[in-house]
Amino acid sequence: MADGTETLGSRGDDPDNSASKDPEQWTTGDEPMTGAQRSYLDTLAREAGEEISADLTKAQASEEIDRLQKKTGRGE
Repeated sequence: MADGTETLGSRGDDPDNSASKDPEQWTTGDEPMTGAQRSYLDTLAREAGEEISADLTKAQASEEIDRLQKKTGRGE
């Protein structure tokens, strides 16, 4: 991103995402994303040609993973 914040994805640099609850319902959803989420988001974002903030919560990361899986066809 042009504003100098760290991002994942397009700059060029397989966890399981089978949550049974809506990420907004998670009791730990406001904690920083896990290392596995970060790694997978980086892969998905690069494949989708997007840059994603590296400063997401667990819940936000899960939602981005779901969105990017659909966009890249990895979630099928």
